[in-house]
Amino acid sequence: MLVVHGGWHDGRLALWAEDTERLTGENPEQSATKSKTRIRPHRYAAGAPGLAEALPVPAEEAVLTVALPGSTRAPLPSPESGLTGTARAARLTRWSVPALLVAPMDASPFLRATPDGTWAPAESLRYLGAVAELAEDLVRRGRMLPQLVRGEARWRAVLTGSDAAAFRTFAQAMPPVCRALGDTDNRADDVLRQALDLLVDAAARRAFPERLLLGHRPGGRAPLADRWMVALTGDDPTLPGARPDEADALRRALTEWYDAAQAANGPARVSFRLDEPVQGMDEWWLEFALQSTDDPAHYVAAADVFEGGAEWPRADETLLAGLGRAVRLFPALYESLRKPRPDGMELDTAGAFDFLSTAAPLLQAAGYGVQLPSWAGKRGLGLKLTTRTKKSGPKAVVAQGFGMSELVDYRLDLMVGDETIDPAELEQLALSKVPLIRVRGRWVELDDRQLKAALRAVGRRREGELTAADVLARVVDGGEPELPLVDVDADGPLGDLLSGEASERLTPIPTPEGFVGRLRPYQERGLSWLSFLSRLGLGGILADDMGLGKTAQTLSLLVAERSDRPTLLICPMSLVSNWRKEAERFAPGLSVHVHHGAGRDPAALDKHDLVITTYGTALRDLDVLREVEWDRVVCDEAQALKNSGTRQAQAARAIPARTRLALSGTPVENHLAELWSLLEFCNPGLLGTVKHFRSRYQEPIEARQDEYASAALKRATGPFILRRLKTDKSIISDLPEKLEVKVWCTLTPEQATLYAAVVEEMMATISSTTGIERRGNVLAAMTRLKQVCNHPAHLLKDGSALPGRSGKLDRLEALCAEIVADGEKGLVFTQYAEFGTLLQPYLQAKLDRPVLWLHGGLTKARRDELVERFQTGDEPTIFLLSLKAAGTGLNLTAANHVIHVDRWWNPAVEDQATDRAYRIGQRKNVQVRKFICTGTLEERIDEMIERKKALADAVVGTGEDWITDLSTDALRDLFALDPSAVA
Repeated sequence: MLVVHGGWHDGRLALWAEDTERLTGENPEQSATKSKTRIRPHRYAAGAPGLAEALPVPAEEAVLTVALPGSTRAPLPSPESGLTGTARAARLTRWSVPALLVAPMDASPFLRATPDGTWAPAESLRYLGAVAELAEDLVRRGRMLPQLVRGEARWRAVLTGSDAAAFRTFAQAMPPVCRALGDTDNRADDVLRQALDLLVDAAARRAFPERLLLGHRPGGRAPLADRWMVALTGDDPTLPGARPDEADALRRALTEWYDAAQAANGPARVSFRLDEPVQGMDEWWLEFALQSTDDPAHYVAAADVFEGGAEWPRADETLLAGLGRAVRLFPALYESLRKPRPDGMELDTAGAFDFLSTAAPLLQAAGYGVQLPSWAGKRGLGLKLTTRTKKSGPKAVVAQGFGMSELVDYRLDLMVGDETIDPAELEQLALSKVPLIRVRGRWVELDDRQLKAALRAVGRRREGELTAADVLARVVDGGEPELPLVDVDADGPLGDLLSGEASERLTPIPTPEGFVGRLRPYQERGLSWLSFLSRLGLGGILADDMGLGKTAQTLSLLVAERSDRPTLLICPMSLVSNWRKEAERFAPGLSVHVHHGAGRDPAALDKHDLVITTYGTALRDLDVLREVEWDRVVCDEAQALKNSGTRQAQAARAIPARTRLALSGTPVENHLAELWSLLEFCNPGLLGTVKHFRSRYQEPIEARQDEYASAALKRATGPFILRRLKTDKSIISDLPEKLEVKVWCTLTPEQATLYAAVVEEMMATISSTTGIERRGNVLAAMTRLKQVCNHPAHLLKDGSALPGRSGKLDRLEALCAEIVADGEKGLVFTQYAEFGTLLQPYLQAKLDRPVLWLHGGLTKARRDELVERFQTGDEPTIFLLSLKAAGTGLNLTAANHVIHVDRWWNPAVEDQATDRAYRIGQRKNVQVRKFICTGTLEERIDEMIERKKALADAVVGTGEDWITDLSTDALRDLFALDPSAVA
């Protein structure tokens, strides 16, 4: 797999890549470069020919330099590569990389293309893809002007108003790799401006092909206008035969034009506010004003500006100059500017509509302030769908078992604004031919397309009977573009479903008998929602925030239903033990089977209530799993399915089941296509094809922020997504102040081998010693076994790679990523400083943000600096701490997550460390997670502590010394590895 990075170099898109299969060695293509430039080749860089073969874009091969953090031997691999590098003190170093240089005309289509599976875009390339979309949008809206740049005719983006704000946001969000090519002092603003202008120029040329204008390239003696037009629209931007005086005059005129267009970027801009007429009148008032570009709420009417009421220098001149430029966009302004102090203008209804439909969008796009009535821009006409259950009544239907094949009465009504109108009223509106009308006291905008669509709808059948499934399909479809479905009124179970608030409308199901523990009120509401969807034969996404108990709610559903057919649960390998343990804890009556590993038995699949497997195993055993009649398929950490084209997503969709459930705290991470993929798993075909979804929802929402498409998508998907946040007051009141959970982790085969070797070696030593020496050997054995549970590199101390070798590390990485993604802060405690030294650079690279590291070797000043940075910083942060150095005496209330990676089996010590976050001043609920490796001494000692809780102070209060007094046989049982717990 190639991880492709992007930047902008010498006017072209520069592409280079890391090869994830290239762990060591140098690129032979760059060996000559090393001796000439003394810049070492990037160790993981892909060769240019292989890169050119993988990427579908015409390009020129080159060798470039890129500044990246790393050691003197190798740069740190990117987080997307999955590789790891070691650098005790990473510093910025220049490396040479084979690259492809892509012309701007070819860059935009490539940046918006979908990877084919042989390569994946890194953060920098995804960022440039977003810049390309911004460029296309600017061209669609005409937000560009021609310029003469070094003898070439070029289009440049005009950035005013919201576009200027978007540019600043893009510059702040630029990944460092985008400006790492060539000079190391590249400014984000300069790199972004160059890339955006060239992408805008390319997009404009595609929009105005040369052949539509002249069909040939004029010579140097042709009129300047002809030469200029072809240079602006053809492939060659050079202006042929331009004399120096001719070029200078053209450049000055174009620069003045561009500067005038950019003038709205000053401290104040001209603003227009349209006020409605009073009842029964036809006189609208368009007020002129000045408005702060930084604070739109700071608004000074033109009348006050001329009286000296504005704080900006020469405010009256700014106002008059801005109004003068606005005449080009709104010619009706001309008459009002004849007054010496123009403060506004009167409009009739036709003039008001002209301003709303034509002038206001142009002025807004040009950077002027525009304030319109609240109803402006909203669709005037729409449809309302009303459904009613059959006369037997909702209660009877529920009692009989409502299903999606149930017939309901339906009616479609026409809506104007928020009011229902009948066909006769619609015909009157159509005859009036007035696009801006007052309906029952409210102004509404209408256009011919909407009226024609509404009249067609009047002629179609508007009431009768439909199945509940057909009603659901109509709601998901959302109506026609000109006549959308704007309201749904349904009763009974269908109303509960379509409301998107079923969890609140349904009667909560109390904790089912057989479930050990008590569900909290919001969890009971979640159970009622899950059960409701299950009865209808529908799937859903339980998207509760991390820590709100998705596992408990799912298990309670299985206990409450107890189907004759099994449930298949698919999850990452790091969560298999966690699910098995939680099922044993909360639902001991369920028969649980783990389908994973070399000894998996296909014959056992239909003999259990719950079968747990991994995404990898589900893919490998797809044919076997498809043969079982599953009642339900559950996917945990379902963001693994967010890319619908991956083999594991296809495999999950291919397993047949009565219903499906996706569990994910982050149902949408990057773009809306991920939501389609999850819902395609839960309810196949619900949202149509991915192409239909893209045109109906994704493109209008992501590219144009279309509020109607957003509302339609929420109406279509709301019934199938339950999302609760910890910030919700109704949820917070249900949560404890401190929630402690155990996180069960699995040993990798490498860890299991090392663990068994340590047990064999240490037991031989322990059995041959006595007294103090024996006690020391027992403690040494425990230390070494705990190091194995952490990571093989922790025991071996060989500086080897970290990824993929430890179940604990995999789980820690996932949790830290989720904490950061939620915008929160977490403490990670380890009792071993050497392990923390391994974790800090690794987590920092994976999370792509600083990870603080506090240990006993720091000075007090440095310690205080880290604490202050963590407590006062606004960014989500992970703070890695040594238990001994930071277990007491610190106030770290900025954190609301505490993770104990390796257990100190003294509850008092762990509680003291937890209390760094859980103390006076903490305003959030604190979630405490304690990592335990299943099948190891960590699990057995945890069981001993649980059995002896009543004697905890006496038995465990002295630390770990109590273990040293156990007999040799007891120690052997304590240390022994359970083979079934190995990944």
